[in-house]
Amino acid sequence: MLLYGRFQPFHRGHVSLVKWALSQGFDEVVILVGMASENYTVRNPFTAGERIEMARLSAKDENISLDRIVTATIETLEVSIGCAYYVLSYVPKVKAIMTRNPVIGKAFSDAGIEVISPPTFNREEWRGERIRAMIARGDPKWKEYVTPSVAKFIEEIGGVDRIRKISSED
Repeated sequence: MLLYGRFQPFHRGHVSLVKWALSQGFDEVVILVGMASENYTVRNPFTAGERIEMARLSAKDENISLDRIVTATIETLEVSIGCAYYVLSYVPKVKAIMTRNPVIGKAFSDAGIEVISPPTFNREEWRGERIRAMIARGDPKWKEYVTPSVAKFIEEIGGVDRIRKISSED
């Protein structure tokens, strides 16, 4: 199962998707970090490597074996059927992609990949944009929307200060 996103940051909604996919009988989840070529911006403050680390930390916090997680990165792309084939060349073979985005779903469906629309998990609260805004305004509640190790990691890498600085420049 492919989970393709920006993961800015990797939050409880993302880890819920991973757990859901594994509960559906998929042996592993391939987490593909998109827009890997953009970081230190308001929309994409974290680097690709930091986002991979967050995914791994979330898995550990939720007792998901790292043997069941594959991570990869890909630069910023326009969505098209060609893009889907290109994306698939960056990851191990997958049978399906989890997405609620109809454009991405169509591109991958046209490329012969099963498209699964997963349930939403507290989507109104567990959204990267909302979490980044909370961090920017100094609301400590943001830590509830990521796993404990991810909150600690964001603080350790200076992510809070980074988001506040980037946000104040915007």
